[in-house]
Amino acid sequence: MRYIVFTVLFSALTGGASAEVCPDAPDHSDRLSGLISQVQDTRDEATAREISNQMWELWADAPDEVAQAILDRGMSRRSGYDFAGALTDFDRLIDYCPDYAEGYNQRAFVNYLRQDFATALVDLDRAIALSPNHVAAISGKALSLLALQRTDEARLAMARALELNPWLPERGLAGPGGPLAPVGKDI
Repeated sequence: MRYIVFTVLFSALTGGASAEVCPDAPDHSDRLSGLISQVQDTRDEATAREISNQMWELWADAPDEVAQAILDRGMSRRSGYDFAGALTDFDRLIDYCPDYAEGYNQRAFVNYLRQDFATALVDLDRAIALSPNHVAAISGKALSLLALQRTDEARLAMARALELNPWLPERGLAGPGGPLAPVGKDI
């Protein structure tokens, strides 16, 4: 028994998770589709924020306990501005679970905060390929494209994100006078 506990602890602390096999991520696509429909139909910001939080719970539901621990630690490090530590964790998560979209999304967020927008964009594209309705990744892509001064592409990405969730905090960027406002249209 001590050997099993030691092995699990050692693996978690040293990043040995890559030697294990990551199971498939939970399939929350039906639930996410329902939440997207709800947020599109809601008429107040408080309700929209609650629905968005439920979306985050689904995206952050890692494939297993090992992946969840790595994700949680990386997010904690990012929140504490330990970007190097967070990147190490998200690299480890992606190595362990290469088909889990949130690993890429979180690593992209750290790179966005580091103002490495081109690197963030690569991970955002991968997250979106794995989870096409990942509203946060699509919005993050719009913000990264905007930072790279690729405004037309950013406008398209933001329009897609707002189509899925019209209550995104970034919606002001696409409003009148915003840098992502539709060209030639009044909103």
